Amino acid sequence: MPHAFLIRAPRLTLPLLAALLLAGCQRDDPPAEAMVIEGHIFGTTYRVNVAGVEAAQRPALEQAVRQVLERDDREISTYKPDSLISRFNRYPGTDPQPISADMADVITTALRIGTLTRGKMDITVGPLVNLWGFGPDKQPVKTPTDQQIAQARQRVGLRHLTVSARADGQWLQKDLPGLYVDLSTVGEGYATDHLARLMEQRGIGNYLVSVGGAVLTRGVNASGQPWRVAIQKPTDRENAVQAIVNLQGHGISTSGSYRNYYELDGKRISHIIDPDTGRPITHKLVSATVIAPTATLADTWDTGLMLLGTEQALAVAKQQGLAVYLVTREGDRFTSYMSPQFRAFLLDEEK
Repeated sequence: MPHAFLIRAPRLTLPLLAALLLAGCQRDDPPAEAMVIEGHIFGTTYRVNVAGVEAAQRPALEQAVRQVLERDDREISTYKPDSLISRFNRYPGTDPQPISADMADVITTALRIGTLTRGKMDITVGPLVNLWGFGPDKQPVKTPTDQQIAQARQRVGLRHLTVSARADGQWLQKDLPGLYVDLSTVGEGYATDHLARLMEQRGIGNYLVSVGGAVLTRGVNASGQPWRVAIQKPTDRENAVQAIVNLQGHGISTSGSYRNYYELDGKRISHIIDPDTGRPITHKLVSATVIAPTATLADTWDTGLMLLGTEQALAVAKQQGLAVYLVTREGDRFTSYMSPQFRAFLLDEEK
């Protein structure tokens, strides 16, 4: 029986993607023509599965994969003080700063989806993310005060950020010197799309690539079957499958409030920060999965929908024609909803 791959919502200390056999099957050694390349980047895991590639190509492919991911890390990691985005964040002025074409594309996408989610999906929310302990700064020892939150919110807002194209390249500009851009909500999809682009450039037509919780597939696996991706149930139990999909050449990403958290003052603090309140979300939507033409789009939309909450997320998904799978928690009971567009990818759903 073909393998499925489990996609999980983020957590700080666990791998975000793991190979999983469907229930009732035992793991077999992969066929000789299957190749798996994996490792760590961005503080998470990456995985490249390809079929029909000669073993002799492995060293060169491994090197190319690493080069792509390390380049992305040098551009968008807020954990690297010398990254392109870190230098932009430190810049004390408001003059336009040069960025790569890829960075311009992903930031433009984030700004557009930010507008479509009524400002909820906000890549300038970095000061609040750091304040609550989910950025490069350390976890706070006590809950931030109302004054600290208000001060941080003064340095947040998509309206303060502009991308422009000129004859001499792409430029990023802030009109607020203290603006802090955090691309962690889109970075996994961004890097996953770049791995997919690398496969296409090398003439590889059958692959599954993933960085953290973002996945993109093309073609078939080594058994000649479509790649199957399993979405994890929004619980703390490992490898509990909520649904299984065939991506059909699309990207997928899940955002959830139930894994990436810490305990502070007796409360569970989610990593998803609402820019309107300056505080972690507390609503009943616990998981949002999006399938989109690219992993970047899926990775950007899932966070935006999580921030909106169930009712608003459903309204936006319907308006935009999105392939979404939402899970809401009521006490110990979970309720799921999938859009008609998502159902077209569904292979199986656990009830």
